[in-house]
Amino acid sequence: MTHRCTWAGNDPLYVKYHDEEWGVPVHDDRKLFEFLILEGAQAGLSWITILRKREHYRAAFHGFNPKRVAEFGEKDIIRLMSNDGIVRNRQKIQAAIGNARAFLEVQAEHGTFAEYMWGFVDGKPIHNHWKAGEVPAKTEVSDALSADLQKRGFKFVGSTICYAHMQAVGMVNDHTTDCFRHAELLG
Repeated sequence: MTHRCTWAGNDPLYVKYHDEEWGVPVHDDRKLFEFLILEGAQAGLSWITILRKREHYRAAFHGFNPKRVAEFGEKDIIRLMSNDGIVRNRQKIQAAIGNARAFLEVQAEHGTFAEYMWGFVDGKPIHNHWKAGEVPAKTEVSDALSADLQKRGFKFVGSTICYAHMQAVGMVNDHTTDCFRHAELLG
């Protein structure tokens, strides 16, 4: 029997996400933007809720194209507030739009958002060796990333959200040591 991180549970969507995406290094800016928006939307909710809404988010936010999202105005906010396929929280929607604008500024400064993000871990994943129950909710690196993003005008990017983002996009390998994915990602 394959052993997974306990958080993956038995939900097929969660298992697929755990087995195929979580912890895999992402260097594609659009994908990094997607996770940034989804992690912010998740604040106060369960990740499975966001995974179930992911396709609706992709449609509503034009495939997570940061240039298109940065152009959203009040009409778009009203449209999104009436979309029951996403989290209809005005602050989170406004944050997604503002984050798209800040994202583009970071791209302009660093060439790519990936270059900026991965700079916080010296360009390579941190491979942790946690047992179940030991994985932290945040670290000094996520504290630093959060502080820098906030300084740049990003919203819904507290340290815990940033650490979840870092885990999702493979900046850290936080699969527990008894999980089959831990060794696979050590590569």
